[in-house]
Amino acid sequence: MSFRHAATAAALFALCLWFLAARAKPGSPDQRTDVVPGNFVDVTASSGVQFHHYASQTAKKYMLEIMGSGVALFDFDNDGRLDIFLVNGAPISDPTPLGTIPRKSDPKYWHRLYHQKPDGTFEDVTERAGVQGKGYGYGVAVGDYDNDGFEDLFVTEYGGNRLYHNNGNGTFTDVTEKAGVGGSGWSTSAAWVDLDNDGFLDLVVLRYVQWDFEDRVCLVNGTLRTYCRPDSFPPIEPLVYHNNGDGTFTEVSRQIGLSKPGKGLGIAIADYDRDGHVDVYVANDSMPGFLYHNKGNGTFEEVALLAGVGVTDSGRTYAGMGVDFADYNNDGLPDLAVADLAFDKYALYENEGNGFFKYATDATGLGNITMQHSGMGLHFIDYDNDGRKDLLVSQGHVMDTVEQVSHNLHYREPILLVRNTPQGFVDVSAASGEVFRQAWAGRGLAIGDINNDGGVDAVVSTSEGPAHVLLNQTPTSNHWLILELTGHRSNRDAIGAEVKVVTARGMQMATVTTAGSYLSSSDKRVHFGLGPETSAQKVEIRWPSGILQTLRDVKADQILEVDEPR
Repeated sequence: MSFRHAATAAALFALCLWFLAARAKPGSPDQRTDVVPGNFVDVTASSGVQFHHYASQTAKKYMLEIMGSGVALFDFDNDGRLDIFLVNGAPISDPTPLGTIPRKSDPKYWHRLYHQKPDGTFEDVTERAGVQGKGYGYGVAVGDYDNDGFEDLFVTEYGGNRLYHNNGNGTFTDVTEKAGVGGSGWSTSAAWVDLDNDGFLDLVVLRYVQWDFEDRVCLVNGTLRTYCRPDSFPPIEPLVYHNNGDGTFTEVSRQIGLSKPGKGLGIAIADYDRDGHVDVYVANDSMPGFLYHNKGNGTFEEVALLAGVGVTDSGRTYAGMGVDFADYNNDGLPDLAVADLAFDKYALYENEGNGFFKYATDATGLGNITMQHSGMGLHFIDYDNDGRKDLLVSQGHVMDTVEQVSHNLHYREPILLVRNTPQGFVDVSAASGEVFRQAWAGRGLAIGDINNDGGVDAVVSTSEGPAHVLLNQTPTSNHWLILELTGHRSNRDAIGAEVKVVTARGMQMATVTTAGSYLSSSDKRVHFGLGPETSAQKVEIRWPSGILQTLRDVKADQILEVDEPR
C-alpha cells in the first residue's frame, strides 16, 4: 500500500469512528459523542528490557503457578528518571514435596532491575544492585521506610518476603532478618502507608490462602484437570508491620484490628470518609472485599459490607484482583474500582460522601464493557490529559483451560483502555494502537511518566511471558501538571497526602501512594491533566501530618517539586 493510499484509509477509518461514536448507545464500546482514542506504543524491543517471567507450570496444576507477578516503576537513584523492577518466579519440580519453599537456581529466575539511561533506554543492573531475590516471587511495594531520601524495595515471595534497603549508591542490602519482616505463607500485594501518622511508613502485606504442595486434583467437565478454585483453600490473615523508626518493625495486625482472614490480592489506600486518616481497601478473591476504616486512634475496623464495597449490588462476591482508590468523577471523594474475572463485571463503587458507596458498574457502562473480560492489574489514568481519570487494565484469565469450558472466554486477552466521559465509560481500546490487539496473559500493571513528557505510561507483566513497556503517545494539546512531594514532618514519600488541583474547569483530587493495581507499585508522583488550562488556580496539599499547604497560579506542563513546610 502506498503512503497516499494508507493516509486515505486512515482518514476513512477516523471518519467511521466519528460516525459510530455519534450513533453509539451508552455502555457500548463506541458509546461517546466525544470519543478520543489513546495511542500507546510497545517500545519493549528497543528499550533494553529483556525479561521473561517463569511460572514453572507443571502437570500437577499447582495453584502457585497461575498468579503471575508484579512490576514497580520508581526512581531508585534519584536521577529524575523512572526505573523498572520486575518480579520473577522460581523452579518447581513435578511433583513437589509438601513443605517445599522454591528457590531460584539460575539467573533466568532472578527478579530484574532495569535502570533508565539518559537516552530513554534501560540497562539491567540487577546483579550490581543485589536484588536478584531468592524465592518464588509475587508482589513488590516501593517506599522510603527510613526517610533517608532513597526508595526501598519490599518483595513478596512464597514462603517468606524480602526487604531491600537502598544504600543510595546504586546498590541494595537485604535487611529482611534485621527488620523482622520476612513473614510466612503465600504473600501477594503489599502497601507502604503511615498507619499512625508518626512520620514513618508502616507495611501492610496481604496473603492469599493457606496452601501447600499437596497433590490436589480438580477437574472440569469431569475429566479435564485444572487449577483448583480459591474456594478449595482456607483464607489467611494479612501481616501488618509497624515501623519502629530504628530500621526494625513489629507485627501488629491483631493489635490494631487489621487482621481479618481473607484471600487478598489487591490493596489500595485513601481517606474515603474525609476524617483526616488514611483507610485501607483489600480486594479478595471469591469472598467479600475488606474496607478497613482508620479510627484515628491507631486502630481499624472492617466496614466493607456496611459501606457498600464488599459485594455487588445484588450481594454477590467476585474474584477481586487489582484495585484502585481514586476520584474518577471529580467530586472530591475517592471512589473504588476492582478488576475481576469474566462474567462478574469489573466493580465500580462511587463514593457518596457520607461514609457509603453505591455500586456504579452498570450505570456508568462499565458492566457492558467488562462482562466477558478478566482483569488483573487496574489503574485510573488520565491518558489524554483532559482532566478526567480513565481506566487502564491488564487482562488475562487465570485458568489456562478456560477456553475449553467457555468458548467465548480467553486465557490471553489484550489490555483494556476505557475512556471516562460525562456520559459514562467507553471502550476505546481498538482505536488506541496495535498493542490493544495483542493477547497476553496479563498480570501486573504499574503506571508513571517514564519519559517525563506529561503523558502517563505503563509497564505490564505477563505470566510465562515478557514484560511490556508501553509509552503513551496520545496526540493532544491538553496541558498537565505533575507534583513530586517531599515530607518532613510527614513520611518523606508523603504517602497518604491528598492533593487537590483547581482550575477554571473545576477540581481534581488524588492521593499520594505507590500501592494499588495488582502485585505492583506505581510512580509516587501525582499526575493531573488540565485540559486547555495553562495553569492551576490553586494547588492544595493536605499532608499526613495535618499541615495544609496552598500554592496559587501554578504553571502547567511541569514536574513541580514541593516540600512540606517544616
